[in-house]
Amino acid sequence: MPEAFNAPGLPEPFGIFSGAAWEPEGKVLHISGYVSQDADGNIVGIGDMKAQTHQVLKNIETVLASVGGNMSDIARVTVYITDMSGLSDIHEVRAEYFQRPYPASTLVEVSRLVRPEYLIEIDAVAVIPLDRVKDPS
Repeated sequence: MPEAFNAPGLPEPFGIFSGAAWEPEGKVLHISGYVSQDADGNIVGIGDMKAQTHQVLKNIETVLASVGGNMSDIARVTVYITDMSGLSDIHEVRAEYFQRPYPASTLVEVSRLVRPEYLIEIDAVAVIPLDRVKDPS
């Protein structure tokens, strides 16, 4: 069974899921979908795909840092957006967070996210070398 946790400095999940979960061997990290919420739970960038993408990726970066990882450890992301016309803005922001080799990625347009103000949600899978893995508490 995976070891699940919620990273310090981020809001507690609102539903039946954890912020992230380790695979049993302890180096593959499954990161739940994050939306554009700051540490206090406020929505960041209402109506602004670039601002929301920045916040979502900052949240994922925070999860990774809490366990000794970084964005280059991400092997896969799944991106959910409410309007495909924001695709170029998303990729412009992603270029600030990811370097080659880029992670595998799936991007789909959905009719709505958990709140209508959210334009994007991203989940990720990271592989963190054991010599960098640390306890998130």
